Amino acid sequence: MVSTALIDVGGGFRAIFGAGVMDRCLDDGVSFDHCYGVSAGSANMVSFIAKQPGRGHRFYTDYAFRKEYASVNNFIRDRNFANLDYVYGTLSNHDGEYPVDFDAFEANPTGFTVVACNALDGSTAYFDKSRVSFDDYDIMKASSAVPVACEPYMIDGIPYYDGGIADPIPVQKAVDDGFDRVVVILTRLKDVLREQKKDIAPARILKRTYPAAAERLLNRYRIYNDEVALAKDYERDGQVLILAPDDLCGLSTLTKSFEGLEMMYRKGYTAAESIGRFLES
Repeated sequence: MVSTALIDVGGGFRAIFGAGVMDRCLDDGVSFDHCYGVSAGSANMVSFIAKQPGRGHRFYTDYAFRKEYASVNNFIRDRNFANLDYVYGTLSNHDGEYPVDFDAFEANPTGFTVVACNALDGSTAYFDKSRVSFDDYDIMKASSAVPVACEPYMIDGIPYYDGGIADPIPVQKAVDDGFDRVVVILTRLKDVLREQKKDIAPARILKRTYPAAAERLLNRYRIYNDEVALAKDYERDGQVLILAPDDLCGLSTLTKSFEGLEMMYRKGYTAAESIGRFLES
């Protein structure tokens, strides 16, 4: 029997593309044996595993425009542009505005791995589904803590940053874990290389407190580009399917517009049409 995995690389507000992909999968009855989430991609996957279509869309197109969610005021007040406790706590807990259906999440046999970067030594951390519990979504917060824009998130006394600076596209991890068919959701253009220049200034700031994480940030472009190339190699062999937008709709990690978000969501929803055939091939 063919074993299947889904990878969502996140990408801040661009990650609504993955929310569209997963809503289409829910509508089409497509499931996976395992999900690997990086940064905002891990949040998308919680809603997917809990079988809550439309939940991610609501977060990106409604809640994300609230100053409590992400704003310069947040950064000035507590050094966190995105208030991860608000997103993954206030809104998502059982008494929140749009709670995770935790019972459904827990009952779903789909495995779950969340990627984060240990800020102290720069190592990659892979948290599994057992680290998610009722009203405890800390591993998603850790995976989504964008360096400099956010303070590192503490788990068991260890500070963690965004998984995207450690293992941005964990395709080799999925293959090593034994999965035969892997769908990779990118939120950048598939054939455009990532450049280092936007990471140089934040890495310089980060180096003062977390030099190992700063080194990972400086090399993120190289790791990302190498992992895209690897995913393409696996795609040529028929083991991987890469889904990526053909346009970024004016979105970036921390900038957005309602129109751009809606367009990106629809692109993801449409792209997911090919998943069923790929998994059956």
